[in-house]
Amino acid sequence: MKNNRSSGTKKKIRRFFRVLTARKLVVACMGVLLIMIFAAIFAPLVAPFDPYHQDLMNSLQPVSSTHILGTDILGRDVFSRVVYGTRVSISVGLVSVAIAGSIGMLLGVIAGISGGVVDSIIMRVVDAMMSIPLIILAMFLGVVLGQGLGNVMIAVGIAMMPSYARLIRGQVLTVREMDYVTAGTICGATSLRNALTHIVPNCISPSIVLMTMNLGGAILAEANLSFLGLGTTPPTPSWGGMVSEGYIFLNASPVIAIAPGIFVLLIVLCSNIVGDAVRDALDPRLRGTF
Repeated sequence: MKNNRSSGTKKKIRRFFRVLTARKLVVACMGVLLIMIFAAIFAPLVAPFDPYHQDLMNSLQPVSSTHILGTDILGRDVFSRVVYGTRVSISVGLVSVAIAGSIGMLLGVIAGISGGVVDSIIMRVVDAMMSIPLIILAMFLGVVLGQGLGNVMIAVGIAMMPSYARLIRGQVLTVREMDYVTAGTICGATSLRNALTHIVPNCISPSIVLMTMNLGGAILAEANLSFLGLGTTPPTPSWGGMVSEGYIFLNASPVIAIAPGIFVLLIVLCSNIVGDAVRDALDPRLRGTF
């Protein structure tokens, strides 16, 4: 029996990766994301200069063999700051999505299982939050919490939370009517045991898909907040902050603003494409099409 379960699990894993890697574009995007993660982890080895070192004698230097992307107004190497900015963007993306997913799933499960007044209160709050555009809500929370990397993660995570609560509530309402949940209740399982054993495990897959698809949105929200001065505090390298600092020098040295902007575009595009691929791989209606 255990061998059959193990064999079935291995087949599901192989099928998942077969569907996930069926398209060359997805594989290329996964490669780009892995390179960025590598650069974020080993930034001191990848960056040729100290991203905080100022050299006013070499400010606004053009692209050269010494400075691959030139220097900014303070003489700091742009490429090194872009590399270190990868750490901020990826950290914000992962932590914000984790915060949004954990809080949203908890509220969704509570609302779906409890029903009645509890469900109505939670969903009305969620509806009110969803009526506000994500970036506006993140800006408001950013103003309330203040600048700083941790506050940015919390602000973006809370702003993205309602979609998870709404998704999981709908999943719980569907799963709790399944026969195996009813069988558990008949056999004497409590509501908590049924939720932990049967309902929650069968509601996780849609949340994983939403997390992968929201990763790019979280990174973009952080870039927007940093551009508006509500993100990380200087001199911490941040792609949004670099665009904000460099756009006034577009005529003299456009690469200062364009380079981090391209990296934002690249990581958001790749994460969205990979998120779509994960959705396709987990969707039973699409598994057999690859």
